[in-house]
Amino acid sequence: MTQVVALVEHFKSRFNDFKAITKMGLSLSVVFSCISGYLIAAENIDISIILLLALGGYCMVGASNVFNQIIERELDGLMQRTKSRPIPMKKISIVNSFIIGVLLTLAGLTILYSINERTAIFAAVSIFIYTSVYTPLKQITPLSVFAGAIPGAIPFMLGWVACTGEFGIEPGILFMIQFFWQFPHFWSIAWFLDDDYKKAGFKMLPTGDKDKGTALQIIAYIIWTILICIAPAIFNTGRLTISNYAAVLIVIIGMIFLYYGFRLFKNQSSKEAKKLMLVSILFLTSIQLIYIIDKFI
Repeated sequence: MTQVVALVEHFKSRFNDFKAITKMGLSLSVVFSCISGYLIAAENIDISIILLLALGGYCMVGASNVFNQIIERELDGLMQRTKSRPIPMKKISIVNSFIIGVLLTLAGLTILYSINERTAIFAAVSIFIYTSVYTPLKQITPLSVFAGAIPGAIPFMLGWVACTGEFGIEPGILFMIQFFWQFPHFWSIAWFLDDDYKKAGFKMLPTGDKDKGTALQIIAYIIWTILICIAPAIFNTGRLTISNYAAVLIVIIGMIFLYYGFRLFKNQSSKEAKKLMLVSILFLTSIQLIYIIDKFI
């Protein structure tokens, strides 16, 4: 019995390490975006494609996170938020981490290629930009957030591409929604983690400081995000359309998002930045659900 308990604890520990090195929470949120894009595009829902998209998407995002943590292993050890990750804690060696990253990449690309080649190509572009552009730029310039927003925006459109095998204005709009959303989301996180980021030399805030200039840019990107979200109700965006009722609901939710942006501008506190970060997540999730529900009712 003792050996069984020890074995269970061993596997539990290894699974927790896998969750941490692939950032399971973040990866699952990305999978949700992929599936949302698929459902918005689908005329007939194919559960097998959804499962492949979910598994392949998780593998690709997980691989990106593994490679990111390998590259930043020494920096992660400097920050309170990341010093307990598996690599800094030496729970997983660099060699084993690299093997995990490679296996996840190969598995993800193979699975997504089985859906269609464009899905695999966009996923490959995403992992390349995240690890080879965004990660090294974080210590050099705040423009790293722009680079990071590209792979961050791909999952929503990836679902559409997985469904249709095509790239056009529809997945382009989905890409832009999540692309512009990334800025208030990332900058709100960078605001309340600024002291921790500075320990690793990361330059994340657009002005370099937690000031009104940064808050104004956050507000501007929130406005752009709202406008892009309602574009399918106003302009010809191909097969991607939403009703006026959905657009009104999006504007209402967007105003709540914007309200918290103005609160950050007024108070300039980490507390308000945390609230804005949480609201940003609720906003994106709500938009995706509204698009899906509006299509099927």
